[in-house]
Amino acid sequence: MRARAGLLVLSPLLAVLAACGPVPVGQAELTCLRDAELAVRPRTNVAVGIGAGSGGTRGFGSVSVEMSGDYLRGRDPAQVYDRCVRSRSGQPPRRPLAEQPGWTG
Repeated sequence: MRARAGLLVLSPLLAVLAACGPVPVGQAELTCLRDAELAVRPRTNVAVGIGAGSGGTRGFGSVSVEMSGDYLRGRDPAQVYDRCVRSRSGQPPRRPLAEQPGWTG
């Protein structure tokens, strides 16, 4: 009974530790493409709208800016991408950043 209780406690911990391991190279490439894009320029999002309800009509808006430290430091996006893929997967990218589908640089 005691061993079973210990297993119940350790199971979530093992799941968390497994999530920290390397990911497949293809998955790392997709994730790291975003990091490379943020190294080129900040990402902005602007939303404006009008809502109507029981309280009347109201306007709303929001602006968000996402900026990476790599952009602020002027790092090369290709190096950011390469470093990111290696750290996430433990392997080099299958193809360089310039050859990645969706890369607009």
